[in-house]
Amino acid sequence: MLEKLNRFIKSFNFLKAFVLAFSMVIPILISNAVLNDISVGFSIALGVLFCSPTDVPGSLKHKFYGTLMAIFLSFSLTFLFGAIAYYNWVLVSALGIVVFLVSYFSVFGFRASLISFAGLLAITLSFAYDSSQMTLLVHSLLVMLGGFWYLFLSMSASLLLPKIQTDQLFVTIIEKTSEFLKVRGELLVCKTNREVLYHKMFELQTQINESHESIREIILSKRNNSGFSNRTRRQQLLFSELMEILELAVSNPVNYEQFDKVFEKHSKNIEVFKKLNFEIANQLKHISRVIRKEEKLKSNTKISEILKEIQENIEYYTVSVGLPTSRIGTLMLINLKNYQEKQVQSLIGIERILGNYISNNKILGIKDASRFITPQDYDLSKIVENFSFKSPVFKHSLRLAIIVVFGFLIGNLFSMQNPYWILITIVVIMRPSYGLTKERSINRVIGTLIGAAIATTIILITQNIIIYGIIAIVSLPLAFSLIQSNYRNAAIFITLNVIFVYAILDPNILSVVKFRIIDTLIGASLAFSATYFLWPAWQFQNIQENFIETIQSNCDFLKQIDIYYHKKGEVPTVYKLSRKKAFLAIGNLNAAFQRMNQDPKSKQREFAVIYKLITINNTFLSSLTALGMFIRHNKTTIVPSHFEIIVSHIIANLRLAVELLEDKEKLTNVEHSEVEIAQKKYEDYFEDLSNKREKEIEEGVEISAKMRAQLKETQLVSEQINWLFNLSEKLVNAVRLYKSNNEN
Repeated sequence: MLEKLNRFIKSFNFLKAFVLAFSMVIPILISNAVLNDISVGFSIALGVLFCSPTDVPGSLKHKFYGTLMAIFLSFSLTFLFGAIAYYNWVLVSALGIVVFLVSYFSVFGFRASLISFAGLLAITLSFAYDSSQMTLLVHSLLVMLGGFWYLFLSMSASLLLPKIQTDQLFVTIIEKTSEFLKVRGELLVCKTNREVLYHKMFELQTQINESHESIREIILSKRNNSGFSNRTRRQQLLFSELMEILELAVSNPVNYEQFDKVFEKHSKNIEVFKKLNFEIANQLKHISRVIRKEEKLKSNTKISEILKEIQENIEYYTVSVGLPTSRIGTLMLINLKNYQEKQVQSLIGIERILGNYISNNKILGIKDASRFITPQDYDLSKIVENFSFKSPVFKHSLRLAIIVVFGFLIGNLFSMQNPYWILITIVVIMRPSYGLTKERSINRVIGTLIGAAIATTIILITQNIIIYGIIAIVSLPLAFSLIQSNYRNAAIFITLNVIFVYAILDPNILSVVKFRIIDTLIGASLAFSATYFLWPAWQFQNIQENFIETIQSNCDFLKQIDIYYHKKGEVPTVYKLSRKKAFLAIGNLNAAFQRMNQDPKSKQREFAVIYKLITINNTFLSSLTALGMFIRHNKTTIVPSHFEIIVSHIIANLRLAVELLEDKEKLTNVEHSEVEIAQKKYEDYFEDLSNKREKEIEEGVEISAKMRAQLKETQLVSEQINWLFNLSEKLVNAVRLYKSNNEN
């Protein structure tokens, strides 16, 4: 319990929440002390609140300009709606149009959606303006001042405490990677429940990819802007090693179906590989605690012992089964061991970096580094492209505009105490996807009811204004720090804060509690109903775009692996970029599937086929990465012509799958008679090598390094390339089934 509390207080989320709460409370306290009136401080606090959503992990440059845009939007919208507040029909019309436009701005991506949310907050809270306290222009300028005040504090915190944000992201990546490795370990020995493990793996990979994107932007942007400090150097080295571990974890050299057949009677030989995966995962957990400064760095002695045990198991399997029968199984185990050894090497690399020992000087140049940052795409053509009911953003914006207007009319029609509370609830809860809106609605209602119950109990026990003030101040940073991790608990503290702030101003506090509950229930009901009934964005309608993106990215990655197999040498940047694109695409696909899983069962159409397509694409990237890893880390021979034949047919299948998804009239002609010949050549070559080795064994000749390398390369490359071809065939068949079912 104490450890969790300590971690919470030291977290970046708590720091950000503290800065936000501090920047809101201080103006109110100063305003009250100097002017004996909190209205000036309250206006400044609103400006702080409006700009806070844009303060998310990323480069300082993006954070700075994002907050500036939020400040401009907050000032403009506060002034606009304050000016038309008494012209009812103009106000209602403007409310619908402006909410739609501000929400539609999120079409430009994640950071734009945060700026959009800042604008929506400004619109809803513009109705809290009291013209009797100050003029509209003064109020709007104070809102702007609050924005600049928060920008100053937020940027200062980032510059003075730069490690907190990056360390938090590193810890998140390491802990999630540790979980991912454990799932991989379970998959090796599990034969009956792999689907559940696949689900968990898809979810973890999506989360890891998101954290990778954030930390990549921070580190590489820092490189470009301020050069290469020792800290930045260590951070980039650490990130490189973590990328390597993830790639090794994703790159699975195991065809599970074949693996199960080969080791059906020798499952005990596989348990030790799971054991090593778990031990690597445990060491990663230890490293995360080192970064948190909870433990001192220690090397793991168990890992070397398990590696010896693995080698003994491989030798025992080879002898007990006997050559040549055991050759394929032995090579599979050796390849798996080699992959795990590389993970151990990356683990040692992380330990060296944390111990200030840097042995790797191959750092990306500034020019190359900037290419790995996902650019913010503000192409104006997106506005036109998404202006239709095919776009989830368009439907969400229109839905939000209508329901905000409806909520506003209900609040005024029934003379609610603070009708804008309904609007805030709608804006905060409502999301483009049904699943997230449902989850936030439930958590918001439960959190509000619990918070109201706690507040009522305290009010009945004491009427001490000082206690109310302390609760209001303490609950504010707690609420903000929990919004991302536990929305229900955040709603509890938000409710406590709101109620006790009003308790200081309004003696009829129980009435405030009552209306807080009613407004929340109305807002949550409207948001949930709108998401379900007004142009709902069910994931089965949009997931096709993710399939196309993933297949094209995998195709590009395969082409780069093919090129590198021929050229060898240093890994080019274009190879790394294609790999990054493939990983991000599969992450987006997995995230879309997770959202689909949250939709009502009746709206999860073609679930079985879609799940099959998801699994095929993930397995394809896994095998593709394994092939690329082997070629990069091993000295390989001249590329045989039959490799090229199989690759060309895989690419043709991938193109056909995309054409089918895009409903192209002219389809790629695929005829695979050449593939069987090429596969036979691989089999014959491996058999020739095996026979040659058998003769050497009979003559008592020790296996040479060249023979070992040839056997290993032929077995792994042929296995992976044949598997990729089979997966591409399954992909085309699954896409055909998916399209035919949609047409019926």
